Amino acid sequence: MDSLLTLIPWPALIACLSVGFLAGVVKGMVGFAMPMIMISGMGSFVSPELALAGLILPTLATNGWQAMRQGPAEAWASAKKFKVFLGIGFIALVISAQMVRVIPANVMLLMIGLPIVIFAVTQLMGKQLTLGANPARWIEVAVATFAGFIGGFSGVWGPPTVAYLTALGTPKKEHVRVQGVIYGLGALALFGAHIASGVVRAETIPFALALLPPALLGMAVGFAVQDRIDQAAFRRATLVVLLVAGGNLVRRGLMG
Repeated sequence: MDSLLTLIPWPALIACLSVGFLAGVVKGMVGFAMPMIMISGMGSFVSPELALAGLILPTLATNGWQAMRQGPAEAWASAKKFKVFLGIGFIALVISAQMVRVIPANVMLLMIGLPIVIFAVTQLMGKQLTLGANPARWIEVAVATFAGFIGGFSGVWGPPTVAYLTALGTPKKEHVRVQGVIYGLGALALFGAHIASGVVRAETIPFALALLPPALLGMAVGFAVQDRIDQAAFRRATLVVLLVAGGNLVRRGLMG
């Protein structure tokens, strides 16, 4: 605890723990947005690097719980069902990670955010875009390529994935579970990458560990809410969070 308090003062720590709880609640409800909430919320109290170091373990743990909530067999079934999406997305992510210094960050953020905002607004207005349970393979490949491409470049692959699952009309339990599988694999890669980068190190690990309990508690609360709402309410909640996430990306893109 002493080492943690030398890194971050009490008021800032309490604020960060509150942000972690809120991020857990939202993630438990709709399955995504934890990194976005934590990096933007904690960034008001600590440095961006420390915020990033803090969110990695909670993100890894909550995605594991999310993916395995109905058991390993269901998680594996979801991984097999979306194996093309996972494979293509991973390849695109690896390739686009090499282009970080080529494309301006604000341009990429706008490329991600604007379509997400348009999708969420039109869906909330009742103009539903549906792909059916078995869309053409090229659609899955195209969305996976886009999600992986922007994920490797910016670290933001959640909104396109969620928009795709929503357009498929994926039932809420499978919707959240598939997100857990996809983001869990991404969080594992992120954890390894930032051990190598030095963001995750002995000095920052206590902060990440301190954020685990409130994030997991928030996740439990969010799961309880998710279990009580029907598919229509889940879809609306997902679209509202998508709208906020997309709007935040547009804001960041316009601010340069």
